[in-house]
Amino acid sequence: MANKLKNVVINTLYKGWATLNEVSFSYKMKNESWVNQKRESYDRGDGATVLLYNKINKTVILTKQFRVSTFLNGNDSGFVLEACAGMLDNDQPEACIIREIEEETGYKVDTVTKIFKAYSSPGALTEILHYFTAEYTDDMKVSDGGGLDSEHEDIEVLEIPFTEALQMIKTGQLVDIKTICLLQYAQINNVFEA
Repeated sequence: MANKLKNVVINTLYKGWATLNEVSFSYKMKNESWVNQKRESYDRGDGATVLLYNKINKTVILTKQFRVSTFLNGNDSGFVLEACAGMLDNDQPEACIIREIEEETGYKVDTVTKIFKAYSSPGALTEILHYFTAEYTDDMKVSDGGGLDSEHEDIEVLEIPFTEALQMIKTGQLVDIKTICLLQYAQINNVFEA
């Protein structure tokens, strides 16, 4: 790729909860011509997400919380159903998601299974999201969850039958891409089978 890019200049436009950079560069096209391009790239760090599933009850744990960006783009309530997730915050992905599971859902799990990692929205975000699955049982519940007060989280924890969660994709009740990916992974890979 080094021979496809040159003259890369990164200019920070805003630095707050995340960083918005303007990136100017020259890019070599297939026809060997060079074009100058300018793009904005949003950097908020990498994250992790997990599908918590119960084989016995054939249920999944999802969270419901307000997401201002969805409100700004047509979601009248601003609330979104989604899989448990969080930012790595200098942790390894496994440690991050185990911490987030307990904070958000109130379940304490010891092990998670990494299934893949992927860019969330490569046209605009630098974020790589690490995807996991983890089995839970009723006796793993150690608190009500709901997130951390210090982070002003206000999370509702929902236990939903797996088949109902899949149906919610079709009806448009479930619109979060990471959650859709995890549910479809579970369906394709028969995670509820023996």
